Amino acid sequence: MTVDQPDTERRALITGGTAGIGAAFARRLAADGWHLVLVARDADRLAATAAELIGRYGRTVETIPADLSTDDGCAAVERRLAAEPPVELLVNNAGISLNTPFLRSSVEDESRLLRLNVHAVMRLTLAALRPMTERRRGAVINVSSVAGFGAVMPGSTYSASKAWVTNFSESVGQSARPFGVRVMALCPGYTRTEFHDRAGINMSKTPGWMWLRADDVVDEALRDLRKGKLVSVPAWKYKLAVAGLRHAPRRLLEVVSRDTRGRIGREHG
Repeated sequence: MTVDQPDTERRALITGGTAGIGAAFARRLAADGWHLVLVARDADRLAATAAELIGRYGRTVETIPADLSTDDGCAAVERRLAAEPPVELLVNNAGISLNTPFLRSSVEDESRLLRLNVHAVMRLTLAALRPMTERRRGAVINVSSVAGFGAVMPGSTYSASKAWVTNFSESVGQSARPFGVRVMALCPGYTRTEFHDRAGINMSKTPGWMWLRADDVVDEALRDLRKGKLVSVPAWKYKLAVAGLRHAPRRLLEVVSRDTRGRIGREHG
């Protein structure tokens, strides 16, 4: 059985599954007949989301309240990935950005970003791939970002963390492919979710045409996963943006970088 074949017992584990792209994955997969395992920090919101999905789609929904920036949180999810019934699809969606320039940031905040965006992705991917490669089936989608293709947010470490996720997923995807297991980095651009609001990032000046719908991002991600792609960049406008980020002179990127969440003005120097 592969990820795109119908089966009434398929299970997907989604981190950050109560909001944004994670919630869109949960809705789409439940509608397609998947059972779900949802992971999030807020236990009450997790329970409410599970109840809604069960009521709407009639699939089973397990919940794991866990903070993946901690060792205990990662360990709880690792245990489920190693247990039965097996997880056929892991979606590493949980992640954060900081609305603080690195020169004014703290070790605690930066460490939490790295532990959630990088360390947790590494741990959970490894935990999922061991049983998947033994069974010779399964898939992992690691939610990265177009931001990972260039330093488009001066002073922010978010893009650096996502560069790691994309590179990691491409590399691991190549090694898992001979075992019948797929690993893919999903690299959306600006997507209408709670992500920026929760980080306190003012995105009001971002043009409307740049925004994507989370449901559309998920649809394209699943299509690209079925095609066996290692990297998925939803929407033609962001495919063009990635081409520019990969090939444009670095000096030009410095000039045109618009996302200023990490900048420090001269008056703050």
